[in-house]
Amino acid sequence: MDSLLIECGLYLTLTLKRAKETAEVINKDLNIPLIEMDEFLERYFGDTEGMTVEERMTVFPTRNYTNQEDRDSLNERIMNGIEKINQDYRGKKILLVAHGAVINAVLAKFSNGEIGSGKTKLINACISNIEFVQELWNIKDYNQVTHLSQYSEEGRI
Repeated sequence: MDSLLIECGLYLTLTLKRAKETAEVINKDLNIPLIEMDEFLERYFGDTEGMTVEERMTVFPTRNYTNQEDRDSLNERIMNGIEKINQDYRGKKILLVAHGAVINAVLAKFSNGEIGSGKTKLINACISNIEFVQELWNIKDYNQVTHLSQYSEEGRI
């Protein structure tokens, strides 16, 4: 599970099981409130929801998934969540535990498309840091894995 530290503490998580479990592990010793926000749910894949990758490719070889949430709606939903966090928790440090597509959408938006969706492969359990300074969002760093022994020892991303 990827995470996004927003320098803006509460932990914010989404309702998918893996993200919630990751947030609970992180929060084990901190014991601070976990808040679930639907704005950070993974993209809805319409009629392919719940299918394995193999099943999806068999039924939809062109990857045109019927009733899939479009990219603009996904981005708008995520940015609404970021704005809500900024309004409710301004000046506080927030950890958002989310899936890669959500984090990549945030990174793409705040980097004007330089990184993020379609350009950045996030490593599971990586940390990305953004901050809100002088009324602007800035990416401090992203895809950080030094806390993961496998990557720290090998020195790779």
